[in-house]
Amino acid sequence: MKKKALFNWSSGKDSALALYKTLQNPEIEIACLLTSVNQQYQRISMHGVRVELLQQQAESIRLPLEIMQIPEMPTMEVYENVMRETLAKLKKQGVTHSVFGDIFLEDLRKYREDKLAEIGFDGIFPLWKIPTHELIQEFISLGFKTIVVCVNERHLDKSFVGRIIDQDFINDLPEDVDVCGENGEFHTFTFDGPIFSKPIDFEIGEIVYRKYEKPEKEDSSDTACDTSASDAFDFGFWYCDLVQK
Repeated sequence: MKKKALFNWSSGKDSALALYKTLQNPEIEIACLLTSVNQQYQRISMHGVRVELLQQQAESIRLPLEIMQIPEMPTMEVYENVMRETLAKLKKQGVTHSVFGDIFLEDLRKYREDKLAEIGFDGIFPLWKIPTHELIQEFISLGFKTIVVCVNERHLDKSFVGRIIDQDFINDLPEDVDVCGENGEFHTFTFDGPIFSKPIDFEIGEIVYRKYEKPEKEDSSDTACDTSASDAFDFGFWYCDLVQK
């Protein structure tokens, strides 16, 4: 009996590699891709990628897409309620597992597993504890292609956004930046590779800078974004807009 699972799809490279490995596992059946989208801007949460390109990815991968509409800077309560309602709906369709592309963040994995357990789901982590320098080399060698769509200026400057991840990109990364951006240093959009029936066609739009404001009344550590650090709102993000052709 196969495990019926949803796949938490961010549109980036870790998701792509994790999905590639999951699709090779004969014990797992992927029911759908699940992606959270900023309700106000209709872009993938944190990555800033337009929904139209997300939909193109799902069509090329040939898997159904389930979109969770999330408010801008949601509280944990709001985020968890939307997630709980979505998973409850999928549970009625026979889904029992949830697949993630996480690599080494222990607290994040525990949080995910605890929340899943509350509704009777199990988590699957196909990339877990594999060294990130090995993962990025495997990603490239498999023929995946991905572009950096967002960088946190705390770790990287504007010059890194809009670049394709290749050996030159890896060589240019500062020593304290994880090569897979597992600490939130950068985010990507994967547009070609073995999981796609055809490449995603896009052109590079403008590069914009955005800085998030700290909520006036809410404790910033209670938001669904990673804002628990005391200086989390002191840094902004560079985004590279991708436009559908």
